[in-house]
Amino acid sequence: MTGRWGDRGSVTAEFAVALPAVVLVIALGAAALSAGARQVRLQDAAADAARLLARGDDDGRAQAVIGAAVTDAAMSVDHPGDLVCVTATAPAGLPGITVRVRSCALAGGL
Repeated sequence: MTGRWGDRGSVTAEFAVALPAVVLVIALGAAALSAGARQVRLQDAAADAARLLARGDDDGRAQAVIGAAVTDAAMSVDHPGDLVCVTATAPAGLPGITVRVRSCALAGGL
């Protein structure tokens, strides 16, 4: 009975070649999930901030709500017609990708 010594170690070599690709796919998937979670938190905070501003609260309180949800987020406010709209942006955690959300509330509403 003779063994095939020429193939010895080939599985280890193939695994070593494939491992970086698997790690990269897992890392990108985790980063995408993190960016999605950040967008959801930012959207909820923008909706809360728009409602606060529509009730007549000051910009500082609305910015605090945004900052509590996502630490490095920026907020801008505009008033199209009877609405108060908040636009919030933050880095998504992936290089070159920014999360941007917008939420509006009726001015003077509860």
